[in-house]
Amino acid sequence: MSKFDLKIKACNMRRNGESVKGIAKKLGVSKGSVSMWTRDIILTAEQIRNLQEVMHKGAAIGRMKTIIIRKKRREKVRKDSIKNGVKILNNIKEREFLIAGLALYWGEGSKKTQEVEFCNSDPKMIKFLIDWLIHFFDIDKDRIKCKLGINEIHAAREQLVKEYWSNEVEIPLDRFLKTNFKKVQNKKIYENFEVHYGTLTISVLRPTIIYHKIIGLIEGLFIVEQEKYKKISQGSSVG
Repeated sequence: MSKFDLKIKACNMRRNGESVKGIAKKLGVSKGSVSMWTRDIILTAEQIRNLQEVMHKGAAIGRMKTIIIRKKRREKVRKDSIKNGVKILNNIKEREFLIAGLALYWGEGSKKTQEVEFCNSDPKMIKFLIDWLIHFFDIDKDRIKCKLGINEIHAAREQLVKEYWSNEVEIPLDRFLKTNFKKVQNKKIYENFEVHYGTLTISVLRPTIIYHKIIGLIEGLFIVEQEKYKKISQGSSVG
């Protein structure tokens, strides 16, 4: 098709209300050429509205495609990171497991009273600590008790929330103590209201000996780390 014929066709398409971009794509020419050929054609108000609707719809579709692509990329990164984590830690040693649990308890566990207690909102973290306590301190699982902590506005969901935690950490409901309802008045209902599960505190019955063992290990970890760090620092400064 000659340039003249393309121009005539482009003008007819533009008079019918088609967009410059759409015409260029259909005719296989540049947007600049179509714009120049059709610059004197005035669209009706209805045609302009239709083009604007198509443009907004196209932009929305484009944004959605971008969101989906980004989501897929993030999911791939997440899965790849988990695979890499499993690969690196697959042969984790007893000592490493011990230190990981000590660091976790050091940060989140009870240290001011002679109680072995650990509180968190992450079920994986709670389960990790339970496995750690059973493995290194030779306690039966029935010595572990649980206490739910949640805002009093969730009182009607108490049983459901308890069942959630019971399933997540594999502790029977009969080992759950009286729920600690927090009297905090929220001024609005949050979107995640139905999937909010508060925090769970796990505690060990007859804790005194285990408490002192844990604190002793934490103090030992700190002392060893400090002594080693000083030696490394002194060696570096001498060199």
